Amino acid sequence: MELQLGLNSFGEVATSGGVPMTDAETLRLLVDEARLAEQVGLDVFSVGEHYRAGNNDSATPVLLAAMATATERIGLGTSVTVLSTNDPVRLYHEFSTLDAVSNGRAQIVLGRASATESFPLFGYDLADYERLFEEKTELFAQLLEGGPITWQGMTRPELHDQDVVPHLEHGTLPTWIGVGGSPQSVIRAARLGFALMLAIISGPPVRFAPFAELFRQALARYGRHPLPVGVHGPGHVAATDEQAREEFWPHWRELIRLVAVERGFAVPTEESFAYETGPHGALYVGSPETVAEKIATNLRALGANRFDLKYGAGGLPHETLMTNIELFGRHVIPRVRELLAQPPDSRG
Repeated sequence: MELQLGLNSFGEVATSGGVPMTDAETLRLLVDEARLAEQVGLDVFSVGEHYRAGNNDSATPVLLAAMATATERIGLGTSVTVLSTNDPVRLYHEFSTLDAVSNGRAQIVLGRASATESFPLFGYDLADYERLFEEKTELFAQLLEGGPITWQGMTRPELHDQDVVPHLEHGTLPTWIGVGGSPQSVIRAARLGFALMLAIISGPPVRFAPFAELFRQALARYGRHPLPVGVHGPGHVAATDEQAREEFWPHWRELIRLVAVERGFAVPTEESFAYETGPHGALYVGSPETVAEKIATNLRALGANRFDLKYGAGGLPHETLMTNIELFGRHVIPRVRELLAQPPDSRG
């Protein structure tokens, strides 16, 4: 399978001249970032879905459609779409339309949500967390198959021989299941014929190798052809390792501090940050060579063929984000491809 390398953003508010940008400026900046990502050679640009101050990615399909008009080649996707609190039919409408206007460049990563603000916002009960995702993922898979749909469940109104348009021009929509540590989600992805995206935000990425192997075994058990395995990892690229760490550390510390209580994370220390940015941690922070080496090493270890760098954090300067994109596209991506083209035992 073809190697793909991309970036994704959660629409964090950046700064310009030390002053926070407005939400509207941030959204326009994201379109500029996608345009630059295409210019410097990325395969995919993705946007998340959140519902809190500081993130401007709550209307992802609209944002991706704007990016489609500003680009010509780059894939446009999500990281992730919270399917549990979306309606699968409406989501299909949005992404089949995006796929049409982008000339087949749309893709989607489906997830259950690690941040749960969308549940009360849209009137869903967290007690239904598992059932919502299970039912809606099943329905979305049926919608992608095409043809009139008949469906019955507990999470939305029934469908009776319903034709859902627009039809997908190319027959399918590249769809991934985002997994942060659930074997059941890995097996679900294989059963439904969706690719696997491993969200690795802390600890040694190699510990996810059993999930990738479970996915391959489950695909074989369900009689499906091999499907891609991707890795989503946070990071930041600058000219040198020291500069990258200095630029990223205060923003990363504040980000994790804000979500530590609700998600049970430990507040990072300088020591834990040093480990995570080192060769065995989950943060891809450093010079282009350092980041490329780490990406190539982990793609090999996991048998993965896609990597998405989650770049940015609230408060990083606009210019720094653009430099990150430039370095990733012009230096990291070619080096990763070069490293992976070499036999494993030929690297020093």
